[in-house]
Amino acid sequence: MSSPRAENRTFKFGEFAVDPRACELYRRGKKIKLQQQPVQVLLALLEKPREIVTREELRQRIWPADTFVDFEHSLNTAVKKLRVALRDRANKPKFVETLPRRGYRFLASVEAVEEKAAVKSAKGRQEGKVFRLVAEEGTQCVLAPVDAKAFEEWRRLTRLNDVVGVSIMITEKRLLLLEAGMTVRLLAVDGATGWREVRILEGEHYGKTALISGKSLQGPRKGRDGVAALGRPKS
Repeated sequence: MSSPRAENRTFKFGEFAVDPRACELYRRGKKIKLQQQPVQVLLALLEKPREIVTREELRQRIWPADTFVDFEHSLNTAVKKLRVALRDRANKPKFVETLPRRGYRFLASVEAVEEKAAVKSAKGRQEGKVFRLVAEEGTQCVLAPVDAKAFEEWRRLTRLNDVVGVSIMITEKRLLLLEAGMTVRLLAVDGATGWREVRILEGEHYGKTALISGKSLQGPRKGRDGVAALGRPKS
């Protein structure tokens, strides 16, 4: 898991950017499809640029003792996938250098952008307004944990590729499936996760609150009179 300090920053290097909260990698503003473990490896390297991050450090951080996996194979696979996403080469690296039997080192300059000002701005101007939900490309729904505790559990299960655990969370309605295009009202920026706390204004979960990534909100939605429109439950 990223350190609390890292959770408040966006890492930028070259034409890439990493959002630690969402565990997402972007190139020129476009999201790159990449599993959680390669992104977690990248975050560990970005927090200590040009320093050696040992294989043992990565094991303790991403594959804890109670995780039953082939660590060596999993780490090597994660680094290979990371290099593909970064268009990097092991024999002539621009970003990720391998130190045989020791670990890895991030070679490029890294800019860590604090997001506290952005969060404050969002709270000051956007609270109370109505937004539409936007799903990721290739999907029709937005996953929304109901609170900070559910958010942390969902992130842990996703990092471990525990599809069954995620399905159970959905069944127990601790992780909501919200259709793209639905309207929600922004209530606050959740202090524990950095995500937006919203009130759902349509569908079977009408009236409930949940956490939504800022990237999943489009708007604010306005009516013909220029005033933020109120959503209504779908029939």
